This record gives sequence, structure tokens and C-alpha cells, in this order.
Amino acid sequence: MQTASGAEVTARAAAIGPCAAIPAEHMDFIRQTLDRVGDKWSLLIIAVLESGPLRYTDLQRQVPGISQRMLSLTLRQLQQDGLITRTAYAEVPPRVEYTLAPLGRGLHEIVTSLIGWAADHHDEIRANRERAATAGP
Repeated sequence: MQTASGAEVTARAAAIGPCAAIPAEHMDFIRQTLDRVGDKWSLLIIAVLESGPLRYTDLQRQVPGISQRMLSLTLRQLQQDGLITRTAYAEVPPRVEYTLAPLGRGLHEIVTSLIGWAADHHDEIRANRERAATAGP
């Protein structure tokens, strides 16, 4: 976009609010990134990996309820985004460890705060859901 004087102006995603500082052409990618790091499995994996490198089976034990397929998919996606690193050791039997990359460590405090908030408000949210379910549409 150009002004009347010919100067380049970057279109913003929104006129006001938190998206106002974001160029419109970045919004699709930002939404994809938020979707990736904001899903329940990614949040829990990032939180668990703060303690140091873990093997696949250790991750599966520390993230209750995650299926093998979902763990594999989430680890692959987090690795593609540079949030975790995967190290394969040439041993018999083969050993693979996952650890937070520097980019993932930057998310850790945010993730643990969000998980803590959910845990602190568990009872209140459950009561609200039950109240809404009995009230009907």
C-alpha cells in the first residue's frame, strides 16, 4: 500500500487491539503458530521437557492420555518449528532424546503459567460448565 506521497505503508491486520501492530500479511502464519503452540499436547510436552532431555517413552509416561500417534505427530511438528530438538544416538538399541531448543525455552514460562492458571481455576470452570449444561441453550 502507498500513501498519496508515494511512501510505502504496511497494511495492518487490525485498526486497534493487539493485532494492530502486526502486518496483515503475517496474520495467517501467526494464527498457524498460535494453533501449533497453543494445542493441549504441545503445551504439556513443552512443560515436561523443561526438566531436561527425555526419551519417547518417558514423555509418554509424563503426558497422561496422549496416544503414540499424537505424541509422534506433536514431537515432529514441534521439531519442525524449532521448539524442540531430537537427538538420535548410534547405539544398540537405538536411543532418541528430545529436549527444548532455545526457542522452546522462551515459551516455557508462558506455558507453565497457562497450565497453572488452568489448574488453579479447575473447580470454578467445571462448576460453570455444569451450570451451563443444566441451563440448556
